[in-house]
Parts: sequence; structure tokens; C-alpha cells
Amino acid sequence: MKILGIEHIGIAVEDTENRSPFWEHVLGINRTTTEIVEHEGVKTDIYNTGKGKVELLKSISDDSTIEKFLNKKGEGIHHVCFEVDNIKQAIIELKEKNISIVSENPSIGAEGYKIVFIHPKSTGGVLVELAEKTT
Repeated sequence: MKILGIEHIGIAVEDTENRSPFWEHVLGINRTTTEIVEHEGVKTDIYNTGKGKVELLKSISDDSTIEKFLNKKGEGIHHVCFEVDNIKQAIIELKEKNISIVSENPSIGAEGYKIVFIHPKSTGGVLVELAEKTT
């Protein structure tokens, strides 16, 4: 698998409207996308630095992963996402190395990326997302 760089850092927040001013006005990072990802139960606000993104994640469902995270840990870094050149090959390699992945097949995340999550028990406690940009 080839890692192309850090795609984004996902941050769980209670309310994107209350958190966005810091990213937009204090740091001066433009919000490039706001999107609902229904199957994940989240609303995403994406801020692009030009060398990586910050993704604010707000739960839109009581049973979403983000809602569970917020209830357990509060607001904060939820995951780190690395861009890969080939998500299917990455999944094969991870499975060959007995790395625990959350799903056997990639799903479609924000901005149309093909994504898969690596379970924190395989990464030293950090939820890691891999993402392949679709054309």
C-alpha cells in the first residue's frame, strides 16, 4: 500500500456552527465542503489548508459512531485519515498482516472518497481511516 499523505484529521463536535468560527475566522482556513454522510450518520464541515484538511464531524443520528464517541469522550480528535493510492490493495495488505479493519469492503465517505477504517486495537488506540480519491 502506498500512503500519499495525511488526507484529514476528523474532529467530533457537538455543534459545527459553534466550532466553525475558530477554523474559519481565527485560523483563516476556508470551509470547502459541508456534506451529510447518511450511512455514517454525520454532517461534515471540511476545512482545507492546502496541505491537509480538518473535518468537523457532527452527529445527525442518536446511534451514529460520532454520537457514541461524544457521549463517551466528549469533543476532540476522532480519527486520522491517510490517503492511499488503492484502497482495495490496502485492505488486502492489512488483512495479510492480521490488522483488524472495521469493514471488509470500502464504503463511500465525504467528498466521494472510498474509505475503510482500521480498528484502534491494531494501531495503539488511534482510529485510522484510509481513503482513496475517486475520479
